[in-house]
Amino acid sequence: MTRRTLLGAGTYLTTSRLFATPAASSSTESKGILDLANTSRAKVKNIPVSAVRMGTGFWTPRREVNVERSIPTMLELLEEHGIVDNFRRLSGRKDVPRRGPLYTDSDLYKWMEAVAFVLQNGEHAELHATFDRLTDDILAAQEPGGYLNTYWSGDRASERFTQMDRGHELYCLGHMLQAAIAYYRATGNARLLDGGRKFVDYLAGSFGPQKRPLLTGHPELEMALVELYRTTGEKRYLDLAGYLLNGDGERLKLTPRQYSYMFSGKPFTSRTIFEGHAVRAMYACCGATDYYLETGDDAFLKTLETLWHDMADRKMYITGGVGSRAQGEAFGQPYELPNLLAYTESCAAIGNMMWNWRMLAVTGDARHADLIEKALYNGVNSGMSLGGDLYCYRNPLELTGDPSDKIRNPWYDTTCCPPNLERILASLPGYMYGSSEDGIWVHLYHDSVLDWKLANGTGLKLLQKTKYPWDGVVEIRPQPVSKAEFTLHVRIPGWSRSTEVSVNGKPVAGVEAGKYLAIRRQWQPDDTVRLEFAMEPQFVAANPRVSDDTGKVALQRGPLVYCLEGLDQRVSALADVTVIAGRGTASATPLQASKLGGIIEVKARGLVAAKASEQEPLYFPLPARNPARKSVELTYIPYYTFSNREPTAMQVWVPYVRA
Repeated sequence: MTRRTLLGAGTYLTTSRLFATPAASSSTESKGILDLANTSRAKVKNIPVSAVRMGTGFWTPRREVNVERSIPTMLELLEEHGIVDNFRRLSGRKDVPRRGPLYTDSDLYKWMEAVAFVLQNGEHAELHATFDRLTDDILAAQEPGGYLNTYWSGDRASERFTQMDRGHELYCLGHMLQAAIAYYRATGNARLLDGGRKFVDYLAGSFGPQKRPLLTGHPELEMALVELYRTTGEKRYLDLAGYLLNGDGERLKLTPRQYSYMFSGKPFTSRTIFEGHAVRAMYACCGATDYYLETGDDAFLKTLETLWHDMADRKMYITGGVGSRAQGEAFGQPYELPNLLAYTESCAAIGNMMWNWRMLAVTGDARHADLIEKALYNGVNSGMSLGGDLYCYRNPLELTGDPSDKIRNPWYDTTCCPPNLERILASLPGYMYGSSEDGIWVHLYHDSVLDWKLANGTGLKLLQKTKYPWDGVVEIRPQPVSKAEFTLHVRIPGWSRSTEVSVNGKPVAGVEAGKYLAIRRQWQPDDTVRLEFAMEPQFVAANPRVSDDTGKVALQRGPLVYCLEGLDQRVSALADVTVIAGRGTASATPLQASKLGGIIEVKARGLVAAKASEQEPLYFPLPARNPARKSVELTYIPYYTFSNREPTAMQVWVPYVRA
């Protein structure tokens, strides 16, 4: 396919020099994060990244630093640690040893996908040229038959597909395909995509029923294959995804432990609970949801609903993070949600967001959008430092303040999380809105302009003005090119205790928290929808079976979970603090532009022990002591900002007494 030239002119709104106006629309860039245009079972379809211009607001500095700092420095580190040289080594362009764990190819592919989404936002000549240069290095390493993996080559070539539970061969291929598809949609350039298809065609010819058994070990390829099917129309790619999801582990004689760790190898529809590696489980669910969307196999939908409730009702942190155990980076038992020992890998929170994005397409149910928002603003957002060059692999809900616990680092030998975070921030405009036969859906709130069309082809601009999440007022102005009747679906967040909605100043009935409000009318350019969400700070308690949170509360304001950091308190130890919880015992401050990138703090009344607990005996007989306590003002900051200063103690869940 001939590569077209991208044109960059102007800026998005008046706020960012980074996100230039995209080129004129084409058949490639009219696709969303998922191409659901021809997917009849998608109740809500995606809108392209290029159709949404994000203006001033909460995510603007995060997205700017992603392009200015995170993406450039991550490539420097990938080069420094030999990840790109691993490809050059195979092609003979460099005579160097292979470096890094067996899955490093995927880290480069995820970085390239982040770049591809940046290019869907607008042209960046240097990133564009870098992607093409890396594509040259990658394809030069591909074997004539299609195989491409820098670890299982050379001396290890004879071991290919012999360690499918841990080999990551197909995981790496999945990320290659996703990067290639995102770049194809940004530029029309199919070179990397052609290389990925060549590898897939090699697999399809050598593995499957009546051939050699195949499984992914670490799910990822399944969702990439479905997206490849959507992109090319080649049903054999969808069939291969179905084969992988239906499992072929019996022929490989895997042990029960391998089955559990992989969350693959046996039929997906046999699953009833989440167990094992959290990221693998989330990615398997993403692939299974994609497969259901294209096939309508109700057994998959039933399994997905069962698993969703297992996660959301019993195994998910308040931040949207999942995976409570360090051992195996795994789910624990129901309600096993420790705070200090929480693993909650950044990639797992991203996987939670990606899965709920697909379930939202299936159902149009706001519970999935609520979880997208919860994970995005908290468990995902915490994964990258405000400066954009330090990352969390794990995201605990409590820290002791020990300087040796370096929770944010510039590099990990397992570098999956940093480029994963970068691709989410780059693709974020594509998560803002959706479309359906009857109209437009507003999933997330941020200053933005949607420039798209209705299902009947009528052009539409939708202007959204808000300071969300710091402020609960959102104004939306639908502007069709001519008078048009359609439904505007606006999400009423589940956390909002009371919400007022009006159109041109007249109240709208039927508002319900945790639901989409469908407003149907003939819209005109001067119409204005106003939403006012209740933004008072709320104390939240956990299910009594969550033993770590017994007698404790967390604090939330809007979609943001808050925490205490020792630096902000006038106490010697957070362990000695109790918060006074009740309506009116916590209040938000004005926005502090100079603190932690600009935040609203929450002040709460509390008590602190007059005598430090470390001076008390380890055990003492009942009746319990009634130690002297004194009043103290507690300062809460948004959870995503934790550990962006010097090492200090941190707590999300705090002991409480009722007001």
